[in-house]
Amino acid sequence: MSQKENETAQATEQEKAEAIGALFTHCRNMLLQSFDGSDVEGQVGEHPLFGPLFIFTLKLNQQAYSCGFLVGEVARTMQNNPHPEVWISSFFVDMVREGTSRPLPSQPSSEEESKAFVEQKVLPACANGIREEFTDRSVHLEVVMHPEYGPILEAGFPEYKDGSNTAGLPIHFLFTLYLLNRDPAEPVIEALYRVLSEQEAVEAH
Repeated sequence: MSQKENETAQATEQEKAEAIGALFTHCRNMLLQSFDGSDVEGQVGEHPLFGPLFIFTLKLNQQAYSCGFLVGEVARTMQNNPHPEVWISSFFVDMVREGTSRPLPSQPSSEEESKAFVEQKVLPACANGIREEFTDRSVHLEVVMHPEYGPILEAGFPEYKDGSNTAGLPIHFLFTLYLLNRDPAEPVIEALYRVLSEQEAVEAH
């Protein structure tokens, strides 16, 4: 790499870091404005698979509630959601209502622990959330191996025979959300609603 290319790369990295820092500050300010009397601490981290992430701890009424966000999803929300402050604060609302401190879950220390964590915590949380959301439908859930993404949770509606009737998300992604104090069922539910929307469009024709 030439000196000019190296300088360009460094400038790009600096711009990226500044953009992430500005986004972090904006998110922290939105949380402070959403919860009167609160204090918000935060940190910027890096996930080996999903890139930079934010972790915020909201302190209110002598309790502390932690939640994490992937920077990519935050950036997309800022662009596409007219009320990003409602989106980011929504992840803390239920924890605050419960009134009991919620630190981030402990990180598994081995591959074996991670596997047990997924089987005992993540997958049951997904299954329960999905079935509670679609109480009037039969929902198929299965862990399958994808050649590129590894194990994925496949969910779908067996009642549909034509067109797309399933959605799949990588287990690593769902596991990451769980460790950030997020509901791993949420993105699967969103994907299933897209499946329903596509099926309705097929039936309309």
